[in-house]
Amino acid sequence: MKINYNSASELRAFLEQEHLGMQKKFGQNFLINPQVRNDLVKALDAPSGSEVWEIGPGLGAMTALLLEKGLIVKAFEIDNGFIRILKQLFAEDKNFSLIEGDAMKTWKMQLPAGKYLLGNLPYNVAAALLADFIEKKNIFSRIVVTVQKEVALRMAACAGSPDYSSFSVLCASAYKVKPLMVIRRESFYPQPNVDSMGVLLEKKEGCEYPAVFYPLVRSLFSSRRKTIKNNLLTFLSPRFNRQAKTVCADILSQNALNGNERAEKLDMDAFLSLAKSIDNMRI
Repeated sequence: MKINYNSASELRAFLEQEHLGMQKKFGQNFLINPQVRNDLVKALDAPSGSEVWEIGPGLGAMTALLLEKGLIVKAFEIDNGFIRILKQLFAEDKNFSLIEGDAMKTWKMQLPAGKYLLGNLPYNVAAALLADFIEKKNIFSRIVVTVQKEVALRMAACAGSPDYSSFSVLCASAYKVKPLMVIRRESFYPQPNVDSMGVLLEKKEGCEYPAVFYPLVRSLFSSRRKTIKNNLLTFLSPRFNRQAKTVCADILSQNALNGNERAEKLDMDAFLSLAKSIDNMRI
């Protein structure tokens, strides 16, 4: 079986021949630009013999490149039709294994993970999947993904920028985030309505966060129009009950905050300091 991964028309003919359909619910788009595929694999910089998790291999365009480089590929695919093709293409390769089903559900059964992750991530699950990895402390040495450009900008955003969000803080807590390239919509088949971006995430060393850190960040961003004082009080109330107002005032004071700031103005150090203050609070 041979597939021309660089031609939209030939991919369409192959799908028809194999009675395969593109399922919108899975956010499927094939990356048909060979230069971009090569650049993404090169950016991953995984030494031969390393294990790479690949999310959403589709028909195996990136998978083939990874295997050619002597990498051990653990591919996660949800589409039954694509699973059938992947088995025909790579089942005989000892460096290839296929995990069938929704990666959001199956990845936890595949631990420990290798040091590398590559994925042309479906737009509808990209942020949720990366957040799940980080919050569950499944941290890779290097990640290279393609995501919707809007998501990539959120991943790399700094405090004070319009794209800054709880997801920005989440990514920055574990990784140094570096946008690699804008990938135009015509580089995909079917062609999406928006551009994508390749993103590199490199693991930060020595990052330890209190258990309260991630829930706190989400809570402080939950109502962006509210001040951090109001969001913090909402977050603290179930934990400290009637003493929540006192605790809130003490925590803001410890962190030299007046409470009128909004979450999008706080940097990583500020969130971490707040989390440590809450973690140390004993009443």
